[in-house]
Amino acid sequence: MKKLLSLPPNATKNYYSLHRKSEKEWFCTSDPKEKRLGSGSGTTWLLEECYRNENPGTDFVAWLSNEKRILVHAGGQSRRLPSYAVTGKTELPMPVFRWARGQKLHQDLISLQLPLYEQILKQAPDSLRTFIASGDVLIRTEEPLQEIPEADVVCYGLWVDSSQATRHGVFAARRETPDRLDRVMQKPSLQELEELSRSHLMLMDIGMWLLSDRAVRLLRERSYGKGGSLEFYDLYSDFGLALGTHPKKTDYEINQLSVKILPLPGGEFYHYGTSREMITSTLALQNKVFDQRLIIHRKIKPNPAIFTQNALLDFQFNEKNRNIWIENASLGDKWVVEADSVITGVPENDWQLNVPVGVCIDIVPVDGRSFAVRPYGMDDHSRGSMDDPQTFWMGQPVMEWLQERGLDTTVLSGDTGDIQYCKLFPRLEQLEEIEVVLKWMIGDGLSEEGKRLWLESERLSADELMERASMERLYAQREEFRRSNYKMLEKNYEKSVFYQLDLSDVAEEYHRMDLDPPALLPQDADEMQRIHNRMFRSRLLAFRGKTTEAEQEEKEAFSLLRNGMIEALSDKKRSPQLSAFPDQIIWGRSPVRIDLAGGWTDTPPFSLYSGGNVVNVAIELNGQPPLQVYVKPSKEYRILLRSIDMGATEVVETFDQLRAFHQLGSPFSIPKAALALCGFLPEFSADRWNTLTEQLQVFGAGIELTLLAAIPAGSGLGTSSILASTVLGALNDFCGLQWNKQDISTNTLILEQLLTSGGGWQDQYGGIFHGVKLLESGRGFVQTPQISWLPDFLFTDPAYKPLHLLYYTGITRMAKNILAEIVRGMFLNSAPHLSILHDMKVHAIDMANCIQRGNFERYGQLIMKTWEQKKTIDKGTNPPEVEKIIDLVKDYTLGYKLPGAGGGGYLYMVAKDEEAVLRIRKILNENPLNEKSRFVDMELSRKGFQVSRS
Repeated sequence: MKKLLSLPPNATKNYYSLHRKSEKEWFCTSDPKEKRLGSGSGTTWLLEECYRNENPGTDFVAWLSNEKRILVHAGGQSRRLPSYAVTGKTELPMPVFRWARGQKLHQDLISLQLPLYEQILKQAPDSLRTFIASGDVLIRTEEPLQEIPEADVVCYGLWVDSSQATRHGVFAARRETPDRLDRVMQKPSLQELEELSRSHLMLMDIGMWLLSDRAVRLLRERSYGKGGSLEFYDLYSDFGLALGTHPKKTDYEINQLSVKILPLPGGEFYHYGTSREMITSTLALQNKVFDQRLIIHRKIKPNPAIFTQNALLDFQFNEKNRNIWIENASLGDKWVVEADSVITGVPENDWQLNVPVGVCIDIVPVDGRSFAVRPYGMDDHSRGSMDDPQTFWMGQPVMEWLQERGLDTTVLSGDTGDIQYCKLFPRLEQLEEIEVVLKWMIGDGLSEEGKRLWLESERLSADELMERASMERLYAQREEFRRSNYKMLEKNYEKSVFYQLDLSDVAEEYHRMDLDPPALLPQDADEMQRIHNRMFRSRLLAFRGKTTEAEQEEKEAFSLLRNGMIEALSDKKRSPQLSAFPDQIIWGRSPVRIDLAGGWTDTPPFSLYSGGNVVNVAIELNGQPPLQVYVKPSKEYRILLRSIDMGATEVVETFDQLRAFHQLGSPFSIPKAALALCGFLPEFSADRWNTLTEQLQVFGAGIELTLLAAIPAGSGLGTSSILASTVLGALNDFCGLQWNKQDISTNTLILEQLLTSGGGWQDQYGGIFHGVKLLESGRGFVQTPQISWLPDFLFTDPAYKPLHLLYYTGITRMAKNILAEIVRGMFLNSAPHLSILHDMKVHAIDMANCIQRGNFERYGQLIMKTWEQKKTIDKGTNPPEVEKIIDLVKDYTLGYKLPGAGGGGYLYMVAKDEEAVLRIRKILNENPLNEKSRFVDMELSRKGFQVSRS
């Protein structure tokens, strides 16, 4: 999926090196100089330039069909947002949102735009390969995307207020066919909208269009004039108006294109077209969340509409300050900035400057050493003739500005017919001279020296600045300021965004910038920040080749997490009391679980700071709950542990022997840790005992505990966690601890931390509790998910029950190794990890809704989406051996996945129909992967964990 950008001419120079982007994944160019193309012909130009650059050796049509592409147009003059005209609006630096994790200090608008664009194009049918978007809007949604239909053109829109729709394009569809475009209207009047509302539904065009190759071919043909050269052709007002069943423009071929419109579920629209919109849109994003429990950043600004980034400030804001944007700039203690100002590009200085309300300042590096001084007004339109009284500069008519300084239009050079091309901005090298002329230009003292400097220096127009600006110097200065900001944020970690950033990215930046690691945080610091601090230090040390130190820091991070959870959960000591007759056997048994959606979101630390959503189902195998535990009293005052399936036995006679439960993979790690939690170790006992023998004598018996796991290890069905719950559940009954199923599940979470195996809560909840369920947890170290039971119709109805297939692959994989890598990404707020985890949370809700509605076909498709998400978060989920099995049967399934961490174990398949079931069984029975591969009968468990007595 390649990203194609249309940028201002100068912004394309050294683009890949300045932004550290791969030319394999990105392509940028600018529209031909002196030729206005419009968004339609601009799309054609961008595609053709990319085609010429790749020189694939095939014709354009063949090249177009070989890959999906995202096209973003950001090559305009940006007259109403001058501060980012030279770079293009897509490169506008974006502040870190106070409620978000995993963002980057160097993030820009394009980096926030792309995730949704990529998600849409990835989900689109293969016939829709070209996605077009505008570079000056940020579109967000936190809801699942609906299915994207087959069509020549698919356009996304938003439900908005009619007054807002009059300023944009509008899609109209007849009420009886709401997904089919009837016509496109450009900036319709309120009267037009009202008249049409009786028969039509209307969505605002948000500039996100998917095009088939056929649609691109027609767009390309219309972009060329009779002379064979590109001419102005607009995507929206030309091509768009010819779309629909009742188009406003007649163009037979385009009129014949099929067009679907989709409302973006939960869509949010933020426009970055002007200086004021840049602030208001960013403010709206920051204020999207007011719930203080969800706001990570603790700093309280005197006014929320103040944004500073990549900047050095030596003064304090107050309540009078509002609508201020300071970026890539240095402002000392002699600066006065009050309101409605955008200040960018200012190098380190010792200026004394009083910036009037509504005045903005952009200092643009030009050529090798000089700077262009460009002040402007917050609401300037930057268009019009210089002698027109309606042409404003710095919030006042240009003629008035000249008269105040004893000048007239005769001193102006360049094209005075359009302020964009008039030479207004002096180019100087000395900072002292820049201060003088800037003060004169903004009206902070009308000195003769300032006037002389302005008249005698070379002056550049806004248009020339887009050609002459030094991108290397601009980005170098921004990086130097960011370098200082990192250390300031790190030092002020309690109130800053530092530990909510993508710390993996920050570690790379620290390494590249040769910054020292942050100091260890004090013990009274926030527990989660201490964990982040340790893992960040580990990642930075690893980048610097200090492997031993890095491993130690990582070990400390995991230890902090483990201890924090144990302390938060294990606040009660236990006093076990024998609750069985001498000849009684306590028999505990549990089903296993298949995670249907949301797996990994239950895993700490992600679940601790974001909460988790999981949908899973408890199942029995071959008609039985496969995990069984037997506990009985013994006449000998010791603990006898047996494992039927592993053929192992161990006798425990001392606390030290019982305490040796840390060896993952030992046959009896789980029962030892479970006995400890039940109060048979001093650390967890409400009473004091000198020896284990003494405690058992008072208890009234020794303990014989037998395990049976009638399921292979590494199955992916939650075996180890559910076995731990089953042991705890049986011991709970044996020792009279009065735990309910929720308590058993919570104690399982502690047990897994004691074993250092980690893991979340979904396995034990999936097996202990019966049926199909949505499990949802909130934030915090104490994870107690709420359970919402879902209807089991899709699993028990005779029409659907046979279509659920479970096949043992014979491959095993240790979940702990997978878990450690993914948890590492969680510790570091890794943006790719957090993005997919948040998608998984949303997907779990989508799955729950689907099961509620009883839509089997959709259910199978969502299982497929779960599998795609798991492969994204862990590349080892789908090894070649598993892929080999899947390739044999995938055409007969609606969806499939490996439960749990993946990489082996069981393969769960949702067959299309009963004939497909027969084909799948025949194919896999005739082509077993190994001598262990086999089908296993699965059936929904209606009871979950059960305990009985003889």
